[in-house]
Amino acid sequence: MGREWRPELVSLPHRMIASPRILILEDNPHDRQLLEETLRSGGSSFEFFHAQDRAEFQSALERNIFDLVISDFGMPTYSGTQALVLSKKLQPETPFIFVSGTIGEERAVESLKLGATDYIVKDRLGRLNEAVSRALREARERREHDHDIERRKVLEEQLHQAQKMEAVGQLAGGIAHDFNNLLLIIHGNTELVLQTEKQLSDQSREHLKQVTVVAERATHLIRQLLAFSRKGVIQFQPFNLNQVIGNLAKMVKRIIGEDIYLQCQFAENLPSVRADVGLTEQVLLNLFVNARDAMPAGGTIFIGTEAVDVDDHTVAEHPAASVGKFVCVTVRDTGAGIPPENLPRIFEPFFTTKPAGKGTGLGLATAYNIVQQHGGWIEVASTIGKGTTFKIFLPANASREKDEVASRPKGNSTGNQEKILLVEDDADVRNLIRTALQRANYDVQEAASGIEALELCKKNTVKFDLLLTDVVIPGGTSGQQLAEQMQAVQPQLKVIFMSGYHPDSTKMEPHRYFLQKPCPISVLAETIRDCLSEHP
Repeated sequence: MGREWRPELVSLPHRMIASPRILILEDNPHDRQLLEETLRSGGSSFEFFHAQDRAEFQSALERNIFDLVISDFGMPTYSGTQALVLSKKLQPETPFIFVSGTIGEERAVESLKLGATDYIVKDRLGRLNEAVSRALREARERREHDHDIERRKVLEEQLHQAQKMEAVGQLAGGIAHDFNNLLLIIHGNTELVLQTEKQLSDQSREHLKQVTVVAERATHLIRQLLAFSRKGVIQFQPFNLNQVIGNLAKMVKRIIGEDIYLQCQFAENLPSVRADVGLTEQVLLNLFVNARDAMPAGGTIFIGTEAVDVDDHTVAEHPAASVGKFVCVTVRDTGAGIPPENLPRIFEPFFTTKPAGKGTGLGLATAYNIVQQHGGWIEVASTIGKGTTFKIFLPANASREKDEVASRPKGNSTGNQEKILLVEDDADVRNLIRTALQRANYDVQEAASGIEALELCKKNTVKFDLLLTDVVIPGGTSGQQLAEQMQAVQPQLKVIFMSGYHPDSTKMEPHRYFLQKPCPISVLAETIRDCLSEHP
């Protein structure tokens, strides 16, 4: 997330390599020249600016940032005390030195209490160079100290945010695990009834369709919880973001409405990324929906891509960044903008400014987590009344894998009594899938754990055509380990993995046939048919 522009931070590198900028408030040209000559005699290089009255002094402070102010104390139309107060108001971190022949000890002490750095008597200018050097050195050390403190605060805030999201994520992951199976049972049984019961009345059929619609909405919410909690399985594959965004734009136009114009600008020869296509689409959809909601009266959403090289300077400004080649996706709207007080909180889980029933507060938190899981980061900038810009950075694909966006053509999903070993620990889910596959003309045997599946294989003299297994199963053997052991004995065995939750890792080895639970029964049947029909 971008930080507010602050002169003392932005100008620090410039001050360390350029000559210090000194503003001299002095109405006497002779005294002004004497000050410059004295400072130059010390061997240092300075850039001098001059003012001889209040108007010139205030104008200089408002237009430039100075490293030091030197001021006379007694002037015909302006007092040194007034100059000190104005200087501390406009540039509070800039040291201020009085050089005067009329200041006196009592006034000198009072000026130090008001914030003056030092005072020099005009007939003793020999101490001027030492006082200036000390003031500049202390100011520089103070800026560096303040910069370190701010940097530490940023890191502490990031740690606090990470801890908070991890705690909520553990809760969300646990809820999502149980709810996934419930949704699969609700959606699956409803789909079976709609497919097989031909005598249903139109009203009953419409009611059941409403159940499937609501189940699909709940499925989307659960997948957001899983992505947020980092318990979902990520399927990494190389692909070109231009292609994915182009395909997504067709659907987005229906979501955002006719009064919002979608403008796309894709970089040519864009490097591919290696990421999860579905999760990447989810990040972009969340940003599109937020942009739409920010423009109730219509407007423009811009989405563009570009290749960027991230250097050390960018990493210094964004602790989440890393040096290397990245693909940047920009999503910009012309909406109401985000209030400054809300900007630091937009990635917090369950934080939302939308009316009740209009948002869960998970969209941006989920997007933030997904991008981080892929080794990237998100930047945001917003101006009230002018809109908001999000920039998503994903690492460019360094491998030589060919870009692809996995898709399988729909075809006949009926079986021919092929033998399927179903491994699923939830009895209700297992019964549902067995019933659906038997109706689709498959010979199904089932097991509740990896150990039970291996025992079944030892007793069964007939080889299985396909293993359909959850990734996470009890008994000390994962779905992947079970598949490896069975394929060691039967190399031609086809395998389909299912999962909606992974407690130990957000990654699994890439596999062509993987089903995200909960999924429609029709998709399950089509996937099995495609897998069995594929030549070894």
